[in-house]
Amino acid sequence: MEIWVMWFLDLIPSSHTRRKGLAPFFGCIVGRVANRIKDGKFSLNGVDYTLPINKPPNSLHGGQKGFDKVVWEVAEHKEGEHPSVTFKYHSRDGEEGYPGDLSVTATYTLTYKTTLRLDMEAVPANKPTPVSLAQHTYWNLGGHNSGDILDNTAQLWANHITPVDQNTIPVGEIMPVKGTPFDFTAEKPIGRDIQQVSLGYDHNYVLDCGDEKDCLKHAAKIKDPKSSRVLDLWTNAPGMQFYTANYVNGVVGKGGAVYNKHAGVCLETQGFPNAVNTPNFPSVIVQPGDKYIHNMVYEFSVE
Repeated sequence: MEIWVMWFLDLIPSSHTRRKGLAPFFGCIVGRVANRIKDGKFSLNGVDYTLPINKPPNSLHGGQKGFDKVVWEVAEHKEGEHPSVTFKYHSRDGEEGYPGDLSVTATYTLTYKTTLRLDMEAVPANKPTPVSLAQHTYWNLGGHNSGDILDNTAQLWANHITPVDQNTIPVGEIMPVKGTPFDFTAEKPIGRDIQQVSLGYDHNYVLDCGDEKDCLKHAAKIKDPKSSRVLDLWTNAPGMQFYTANYVNGVVGKGGAVYNKHAGVCLETQGFPNAVNTPNFPSVIVQPGDKYIHNMVYEFSVE
C-alpha cells in the first residue's frame, strides 16, 4: 500500500520551495513550543521572557529559527525487523528566547510494515522551561497530486476544543463541540461544515474520549473514500491541532505538483496552545532532571 505524506517536501525540497521559504512546516518537528504563544511573552518563576514574533502578533512553533529549521544529528539507526532512526538536537539557553539548555531526541520506528511510531523526549539541564513538541506532517491519503482533502472523512476522539480569538489564541475556555461545526465525534467529511469555520479548521481538540491501547489514546481516524486508505493516530498528548492547510498556497513539490489551500490535513498532537499563559490548561513546564515524553503511533490500513 502506497501512502503519500508531505515529508518529502521537507527532506528533499525543490529549490523553489527552499529558496522562497514557502513550505509551511512540511514534515517537521516543531518546538521548543509548538503552536502560538500570545504576544511572544510569558513569565516563569518571576522572570519575563520575550520570544520572536514570527506570526504577528504571536510567536509560532518556536520562533524564527525553531526546531524545524535547525540541523539535527543522527544519534542512532537500526536495521532489521523493526528499523528505526533516532535524531538528537541540543537547544541552548536563550535560543529563540527560551530559558535553559534542552536535550531533545526523536525516534521514528517502523514497528510493522504499515505502522510508524514516533517517540520524542526532552530533558532540561539547568532551568525549568516550557516544552511542547509537535509533528507537522500534512497528510493526503489520496496521493501526492490528488487535490484537496475536503472529501476525506475524519473522526476525532475529542468532545471539546479550546476556542480562539481573532489571532488564533485560545481564550482559556474548554468548549463542547456537540452541535457545532467542530464536532467530529462521528465520522464526517472534513469539508462538510468547513465553510462555517472562517478560513478552515486550525483548532486544538481536547483528546478526552478515545479508547486506549498500549497506554496511548485514540486521537484521530482519517479516510480517503476513493482509495479506501485509512490513517489511525494514537498518542499520549492532551491535545491535537486539527489543521486543514488553510495557508498553503502555490507550493511546488514532487514532480511539479502544486499544493494549494486544503491540500493536506495536519494532526499535530501537542500541549494546549498558549498553555504557558493559561493557568487552567495542562502545564507544559518541564523541570530540570524531569523528562518530557511525547509518543505517537500512525497505523495505516484499507477499509
